[in-house]
Amino acid sequence: MKSVITSAEQRVVLHGVSWEAYERLMADHAEASGPRFFYDRGTLEIMSPSAEHEEANRTLSLLVEVIAEEFGIEVRNLGSTTFKRADLARGFEPDSCFYIANLSKVKGKKEIDLAIDPPPDLVIEIDITRSSVDKMATFAALEVPEVWRYDGERLTIFGLRTGEYREQPESRALPGATSADITRFLAESERLGRLDWLRKLREWARTRKGV
Repeated sequence: MKSVITSAEQRVVLHGVSWEAYERLMADHAEASGPRFFYDRGTLEIMSPSAEHEEANRTLSLLVEVIAEEFGIEVRNLGSTTFKRADLARGFEPDSCFYIANLSKVKGKKEIDLAIDPPPDLVIEIDITRSSVDKMATFAALEVPEVWRYDGERLTIFGLRTGEYREQPESRALPGATSADITRFLAESERLGRLDWLRKLREWARTRKGV
């Protein structure tokens, strides 16, 4: 067993965990909030988010919803829903996730089964302390089209192309939203009041609509 404890996030990594044990753990925590679980072919990471982690996550989630609203784009926010595929022996709970382009394929569904349903179009990953688990490889294996990763200072947008993620300056899920602008708004959220921040975000989004 390997554990990493930091001020930003507490992570415990276990090796040799069977898929059956992972599924039992998910069933036991199906209705509970708290730790987030990530499973990759026998390796299980259990992460307990800190206040810093959760604040960044909620700010980014709100940012996505506001930008989508101003752009006139429908989204479905599924938060930290569990996504897994037994045939790949992989599963994850994102910090936040959204269905956008594939919204119509999961609209109204109470359960998402990646064996038949598409993955979320956008996954948000807060990684302030750098997880020792290669989450991007699992996101790629499960064919998540876009990942926004925030390290506490900078947001990076990754797009999936031919099975691999490549850094890109602008979101394909929300065209017009750039990593530079999102990073700037994350920094401004720490010094502005929420109402002022939302006003500035909406004003900016209106100038970017259709760009």
